[in-house]
Amino acid sequence: MSPIFAVHYTLPLNGSKDRFWSNDTVEFTVTGGDITKSNADAVIVNLFEGVTAPGGGTGAMDRALGGVISQLIQQGDIRGKSGEITLIHTMGKVPTPRVIVAGLGKQKGFDIDAVRNLAANAVRFARKPGIKSVATLAHGAGIGGLDAEQCAQAIAEGALLGAYRFLKHKAPDENGSEITSFSIVESDAAKVPAMDAAARRGVIAAEATNFARDLANEPANHLNPTDLAARAEALARETGIEFEVLERADMERKGMGSLLSVAKGSAQPPKLIRMGYRGRAGEGWDLALVGKGITFDTGGISIKPAANMEAMKADMTGAASVVAALGAIARLQAKTNVVAIAPCTENMPGGNATKPGDVVTAMNGRTIEVINTDAEGRLVLADALCWAKELGAVHILDVATLTGAVTHALGDACVGLMTNNDAFCSKLEAASALAGEKTWRLPMFKEYDEYIKSDVADQMNTTKKGAGAIAGAKFLEPFVGDTPWIHMDIAGVDNMPADKGWIAKGASGYSVRAMINLALAMAES
Repeated sequence: MSPIFAVHYTLPLNGSKDRFWSNDTVEFTVTGGDITKSNADAVIVNLFEGVTAPGGGTGAMDRALGGVISQLIQQGDIRGKSGEITLIHTMGKVPTPRVIVAGLGKQKGFDIDAVRNLAANAVRFARKPGIKSVATLAHGAGIGGLDAEQCAQAIAEGALLGAYRFLKHKAPDENGSEITSFSIVESDAAKVPAMDAAARRGVIAAEATNFARDLANEPANHLNPTDLAARAEALARETGIEFEVLERADMERKGMGSLLSVAKGSAQPPKLIRMGYRGRAGEGWDLALVGKGITFDTGGISIKPAANMEAMKADMTGAASVVAALGAIARLQAKTNVVAIAPCTENMPGGNATKPGDVVTAMNGRTIEVINTDAEGRLVLADALCWAKELGAVHILDVATLTGAVTHALGDACVGLMTNNDAFCSKLEAASALAGEKTWRLPMFKEYDEYIKSDVADQMNTTKKGAGAIAGAKFLEPFVGDTPWIHMDIAGVDNMPADKGWIAKGASGYSVRAMINLALAMAES
């Protein structure tokens, strides 16, 4: 079974000091052939809940094993429930030494999200000593009735996202076994070329997500603003996209007093990263992706409690996400022009730090009363949004771990969206759904404008009236003007306590694939 393609992608498992991606590589292939003939270390088949006589590839494997799968179904050991995974040792009956039967759950309601999550969970299960290579059926593309290409992309995404672990700073003997090759085996050879192209899209999207995860999981002493700019530059060099960094003096010349007010307490210099991908002829930017890049957030003078402050190394997840997404957009050669902007700094207390009550001036001349220095993300985004407008962006999307309030409102189940343009936001909602990333739109009624009014400046940087997530978006709104704009508050979903489907423990990678899908959709419209 010769692979139609072999994409050598690099899973960011142990990290790397020298390369954009990690040194660990996995060969991902789509092949035509008979799953029962695979000699991979483990083969994944599937079963819907309630099925007593497996068909398709699972049925073929059952027959090759002398009816073992059917026998286990009759005994109640395999029920096909969602999340159920059963390991069968083949004892030489087929070339592979292990068969993994993954439960699909009920056939009614089974969808692409379930395929993606199944692939992720199965790969985690297969991470055992002795398993280096894995082959799988195209889950959902048979009796499941789903589109084979969409299934191939979802499996590629799920496999890579599920295999992810951040082990850069752990001793090698703690790392365990890692999968080095993964293949989808399709019995209908005519479907293989289209499936292989779809799987490659999934590989690129998952790689980007894992890159963003790597950045967000890095301790702050290994990833300050200068380090983050260097990682972004390496990506730009690898993908051939535009790259520039505004230094403190550049920001001062542009009047970015809001961003610089956050950087005043830190010994680390701020960096304002711009990366540009041009996928069509002509000037201008069809889409600007703006990501909050606070590489560590102490809260500044309004210092945070010590408990759980270590998680604030990931307050640059928005910046990591837009940088990673742009790299994937370039690799996918989307026919659109996209610019990514990442304002990066630490938020630290110090003798020169901004104080509560200070008034600062943003690039567009608006004055801001700083009520709480821990509401710093919106201060750096304000000037970055102004710059996106100055660059002529036709649409603007910002991504930020902005408020604890969004977690109170939505928990860790979905991203909070706020917008000034329904049509644009609908495109993002569709793009997010395609990625299996849940979103919920919050209102932007004009009554909320009152929540950020200041007695001494044009606006203040926090609210004393509640609705904190919406107030954060209302703070940002004047800096985009009439430009169609969406604010994604990912503070509830950026860091997860456990592995679950495609979501990994630690940095989740939420928003990266949604932004990729949005750019691709805009390129086609």
